[in-house]
Amino acid sequence: MSLKPLFLFACTVCALPLMAQKNYTLTSPDGTLQATVATGSDLRISLSADGETLLAPSPVSMTLGGGEVLGSNPKVTRARKNTADARIASPFYKKSSVRDHYNELELTMRGDYGLVVRLYDDGLAYRFTTRKKDGILVENEQVAYTFPADYTAYAPYVGHKRLLDFEGQFRNSFENTYTRLPLTQLDPRKLIFLPVLVELPGGRKMVITEADLQGYPGLFLNNSTEAPVLKGVFAPYPKKEEQGGHNQLQMLVTEREPYIAATEGTRSFPWRVMAVSKDDSQLLDNDLVYRLAPASKIADTSWIKPGKVAWEWWNAWNLYDVDFKAGINNETYKYYIWFASQHGIEYVILDEGWAVNKQADLMQVVPEIDLEELVEYGRERNVGIILWAGYYAFERDMERVVKHYADMGVKGFKVDFMDRDDQRMVDFLHRAAEVCAEHKMLLDFHGVFKPTGLNRTWPNVLNYEGVFGLEQLKWSAESTDMVKYDVTMPFIRMVAGPMDYTQGAMRNASRGNYRPVHSEPMSQGTRCRQLAEYVVFESPITMLCDSPSNYMKEPECFAFMASVPTVWDETVALTGSVGEYIAIARRSGDTWYIGAMTDWTPRELELDLSFIGNGNYDVESFADGINAATGKRINKSMISRWENDRDLPTVDNAIALARFFGCTLEYLGNGTPEGEMNNDQPRKSTPASGDPRQDAPRLAKRVQRRHAYHVKRRRCERLHRRRFHSAFHRHILSRQSHRP
Repeated sequence: MSLKPLFLFACTVCALPLMAQKNYTLTSPDGTLQATVATGSDLRISLSADGETLLAPSPVSMTLGGGEVLGSNPKVTRARKNTADARIASPFYKKSSVRDHYNELELTMRGDYGLVVRLYDDGLAYRFTTRKKDGILVENEQVAYTFPADYTAYAPYVGHKRLLDFEGQFRNSFENTYTRLPLTQLDPRKLIFLPVLVELPGGRKMVITEADLQGYPGLFLNNSTEAPVLKGVFAPYPKKEEQGGHNQLQMLVTEREPYIAATEGTRSFPWRVMAVSKDDSQLLDNDLVYRLAPASKIADTSWIKPGKVAWEWWNAWNLYDVDFKAGINNETYKYYIWFASQHGIEYVILDEGWAVNKQADLMQVVPEIDLEELVEYGRERNVGIILWAGYYAFERDMERVVKHYADMGVKGFKVDFMDRDDQRMVDFLHRAAEVCAEHKMLLDFHGVFKPTGLNRTWPNVLNYEGVFGLEQLKWSAESTDMVKYDVTMPFIRMVAGPMDYTQGAMRNASRGNYRPVHSEPMSQGTRCRQLAEYVVFESPITMLCDSPSNYMKEPECFAFMASVPTVWDETVALTGSVGEYIAIARRSGDTWYIGAMTDWTPRELELDLSFIGNGNYDVESFADGINAATGKRINKSMISRWENDRDLPTVDNAIALARFFGCTLEYLGNGTPEGEMNNDQPRKSTPASGDPRQDAPRLAKRVQRRHAYHVKRRRCERLHRRRFHSAFHRHILSRQSHRP
């Protein structure tokens, strides 16, 4: 008899937490995604798609100074749902405007805090809010992305040659390739920086990052080997710093506080962002970070000019066929300015070396450089000057330095070697953006963490590094696979925002031929791959990394590099597979650019280009030479023209592509050509149709393992199908009616 009451009592105790729990649900505008916030003894967020769990219930909380835990035994006093559907102007982005369409759940809790959850068709974001009267200390935030199974992740570890504790890893440049492993097999001793990609069932992907990061440290992740969970880690607030690091240009943290942030008591905290795709290509055109960032604080942006930069550091000032000693001197930089002016390049950068070394003083200029003369020389030729600056040299006297060089006529700064994302460094980025905006100066951040939307709030911030860019091939080991990285990173890092990859190499090594040569560096892949990167990679201010001497030897492809836009009116993700291939179309005005790349594997793609619409178009195409893998780099451009009123003929310049580095594009409407193709490849004859492109399949048969375009019309759609084995093929489409 005594067992029954005991059993009933135990059941009653166990049931109490379940009875206290309440679920709040939110559905995406298209009904595909559903988020659930469970409030019981803690706060937990989960996410599903079409009924399948993507993110298992994951605890979220924030611990404040004094031991208060936001999210512990939460008491909801108000639950409110909102819907928004608006357009955001985005003048320096991959599209001219962004649709901001979401459903939102706002939970207000007893204790002067809240949780906001937004659900878009392409992802989930949540963040804490507080309404405290006084300032607060945040001791920690619980972030725990919990998955229902041991899914595979693409994780960029903090890149140190030797294993350090977390404190040692907090200082890093946020540059590395990806490690692809199941979640529980990732190295728990290593920090992972964002963004991170997780493969989900049914071909879906999730990219984890953050947005609206201000007054708070950036988020690292670390895995559990016991369960498929990625846990958040934050760098504590710096207590003591000392000057050191690269050429005495950094501030090294020597002691930290027992909290991660000291901040206002009434505020919104950073968004925890999960971008979700049904197929990989959707990640190539995801706008979550931009949408979630605060609106622009610059009313008049007419002075902000994106563009390309003639850059000397990567090519080590290697000029030839000149009558002066190339190096850090006025003659060399005047040559770069002259070169830029001849090719419509907007800027020249003076990278490290123009200021006296190891002084961390940007007012001390080396005697070989006369900045005022260079600025005036550039002004006369419509070329702006950008100055490189080490972090501490810039930060220690920011107001005076920015005003001095703005008054001189310098257009902006490339600030480097921050190598941290604690709160003090995050605050520095915001302060630098504001001070430079006051003086109408551009910013390009290097040695920095991923973008979190600052480029929307302060659009004078045109670019970020935080990417394993081409500079790495000046010193990286021969085992480095940059070709693989190039078709992986756009699906992950580029979700966060623009990136200064610094493409444009003219020495192009095929597989097995790459060597790190610091003074005469090379890329991996073919020349056309470098051209493709100007279309595929988002980069409002873009480097031309190689020497003017090398560029002028290759006028056909360099003309494209110099003229391709850096911001866009429209972006269409055509197709892609993480780590394998990618194809993107971008429009500027009436001109479409289509770029694509593959890894080392030949493959066949079919592209739907019906979005281009009807009209008359010219097509310009670049393709790898037949022997690009072993010798000849690129063929001359091919130009053809047709009217979009009939079935589209085969679109190919009959140029063979170098094996393994493909890129494909197309342009169309339907039509017959009006113009003749300019092709330096031999042709047997002109077919009776009068269209030399019709001969492409015959030529392709003569070239083993090469193939031409095949375009078919199906159900009023124009489909472009093509087999490519190599790095880049580019077409420009422009409406003939708009040509002068």
